Amino acid sequence: MKRKPRIIRYTSPAGGWGSMKSLAEILLRERIPLDGAKILMAQNKPDGFACVSCAWPKPAKPHAFEYCENGAKATAWEITSRRTTPEFFAKHTVDALRRWSDYDLEQQGRLTQPMRWDAATDKYLPVSWQSAFEEIGRELRAMQPDETVWYSSGRASLETSFIYALAARLYGTNNLPDSSNMCHESTSVGLTQSIGVPVGTTTLEDMEKTDCIIFFGQNPGSNSPRALHPLQDAHRRGVPIITFNPIREPGLLSFTNPQSPTEMLVTSPTPISTQYHQVRLGGDIAAVMGISKALIAADDAARNSGRVGLLDHGFIAEQTDGFDAFAEAARKISWQTLEARSGLSRNAMEATAAVYGRAQKTMVVYGMGITQHREGVEGVQMLVNLLLLRGNIGKIGAGICPVRGHSNVQGQRTMGISEKPELVPLDKYAERYGFEPPRNAGLNTVEACEAIIAGKIKAFLMLGGNFVRAVPEREAMEAAWSGMRLTVNVATKLNRSHLVHGEISYLLPCLGRIEKDRQATGDQAVSVEDSTACVHGSRGVRPPASAHLLSEPKIVAEIAKAALDPNPRIDWDAWVGDYALIRTEISAIYPDFENMETRMWEPGGFYRAIPARQRIWNTDTKRAHFIDPQSLAEDPDMPEKGTDVLMMMTMRSNDQFNTTIYGYNDRFRGIKGTRMVVLMNGNDIARLDLVDGETVGLATVADDRTREMTGFRVTAYDIPDGCVGAYYPEANALIPLWHHAEGSKVPAAKSIPVRVFKLDGSGGRVRAA
Repeated sequence: MKRKPRIIRYTSPAGGWGSMKSLAEILLRERIPLDGAKILMAQNKPDGFACVSCAWPKPAKPHAFEYCENGAKATAWEITSRRTTPEFFAKHTVDALRRWSDYDLEQQGRLTQPMRWDAATDKYLPVSWQSAFEEIGRELRAMQPDETVWYSSGRASLETSFIYALAARLYGTNNLPDSSNMCHESTSVGLTQSIGVPVGTTTLEDMEKTDCIIFFGQNPGSNSPRALHPLQDAHRRGVPIITFNPIREPGLLSFTNPQSPTEMLVTSPTPISTQYHQVRLGGDIAAVMGISKALIAADDAARNSGRVGLLDHGFIAEQTDGFDAFAEAARKISWQTLEARSGLSRNAMEATAAVYGRAQKTMVVYGMGITQHREGVEGVQMLVNLLLLRGNIGKIGAGICPVRGHSNVQGQRTMGISEKPELVPLDKYAERYGFEPPRNAGLNTVEACEAIIAGKIKAFLMLGGNFVRAVPEREAMEAAWSGMRLTVNVATKLNRSHLVHGEISYLLPCLGRIEKDRQATGDQAVSVEDSTACVHGSRGVRPPASAHLLSEPKIVAEIAKAALDPNPRIDWDAWVGDYALIRTEISAIYPDFENMETRMWEPGGFYRAIPARQRIWNTDTKRAHFIDPQSLAEDPDMPEKGTDVLMMMTMRSNDQFNTTIYGYNDRFRGIKGTRMVVLMNGNDIARLDLVDGETVGLATVADDRTREMTGFRVTAYDIPDGCVGAYYPEANALIPLWHHAEGSKVPAAKSIPVRVFKLDGSGGRVRAA
């Protein structure tokens, strides 16, 4: 479908009538205006279903409409009346479908029957579940365990994740990469080294009691809109909200609550940020060091004059180590260097320090704007340093709050979906199930891609997601993907990864979380863990999209039965017949989940024990660590300002969730009808002899390998000079596979050095701009 791009400046708040209109549009488009509105009333409710979109926590006392615009879109996307039937596949070859857009592929609707790719016709043909499982099992039995990869996208329930990780280890591999490897692994590594836990320390209740919130690299308006409700409440209590983000995002500027008739019709929008600092891409470490420098200087001055200092010296002395080295590094670094690296003025950093220094309870909230850099781990650790200076970890109303993406991406890691054997209680697995789990390190996402390109992987099992579209180095990955013997896709809708297939390829359509899951003992419930390590129950409310669908636990169990020898201690059929039995197994392996069956239905769910919340530091010294960054640059290949090399970040629109594209309008950025834009500072457009609206190409400047894309519309935007933005996943082809965070291997998608080049009349390259 041809769409005419339009750029219209957006001046309205987040939420409001724009959100209401967007919701109505998608319910109508998916042909579920009445049914969809009814089903949404059960979303994030105590006896309803957990949102299939983001992992923002669910309150114990939900709003009447406990869903946001993006969560509603995700629900409408799943409960659509559209169907992708065998008749659809009979009309289209896979080669032809590869030329469809991501949006048009998924817009065909829910998959209805298991399908197998047929080489002779280049089409997916219907197949029975039994023959599918038999062939998959036969193929897996013929392979070495570490020749396979068992990937999970982050949406599968705790129950599915548990048996999936167990099946992989019974098979003999720790090759269990997941979507966390692509986004928040820098959090897991950085926080573990600093405070001894791989997850955040805050709860939803902390937002009600904090007196200062600082945001870094997170956009709640598009990625977790329900967070705008507690932010609005915080503003009304007089809580300062300070934001560091390269782009001025409407969700962090102002908000109109679409659930309040008074706000919609009468009152003005609620301002959100009290300070907004447009940090340069890759400049967060320098910005935090600047805030720390200002705090330490003020503390030094106060103590030297006999006044009370700004830092919590009692906490620092009793609970931490490394402070002296960190403080000395902050004192020595020059303001000139900090300003150059961060793109901010000294006044901006000192203004933040002044507000932070007066607050008693501060939360730091962050997202992938921190984690997806070459030094993303150090970026996370710098945020911890800032909090430790004033004792803001391990007390009510304060702490570190990483905002996760997919609804159960944190929970699946808890359940053992991890390539790192040291993070999984393997001894308990061995004792309970009578086998020796593999102890070698498995492959994370980047390593799995490297192994696929090298021809070392024969089978890839994908439990949800759109892996080929989500990862870097797209050209090489797509070329290598077809070299695998077996690709298995457990999915609800068709996506591009299904069309870049192995020699044998299956589409195995599963129930969605919103659908009723009836097994041998009746309707089943599942559970998920949100960003605050809180576990919630979830019950499906809608009839299945097709009578041929199986649940995710059922599909995983059948693959396990086909690929593994029987284990007398594991009754896969009984587990699938009653998910409560799976939860009994979870409780036996993971102590935090004792009495899970009843606790997951408590209002607000139940929290896992996070030692750092009680100031128990499971680090090598049993103290929280100040960790001095090795460099102020989050990206070693950061270009100097004023050169023809620009720093590119990939970004998401408010009309998508991860690789799922709901439409071609990014309302908050005023972009309509296209996703092929490159947002640029007006000064860069002028000095590089470009014109707003012209079509250009982008080329990565990182190594000798050519990575180019064309078709981007130059779009003037309020972004720091020297920085540009393009949409994910379209621009992923420009990310080198080796261009990842040190220590976590998260693709550094927020810091890609690129050049812009002009195009001739036929779309070919003319020259570098």
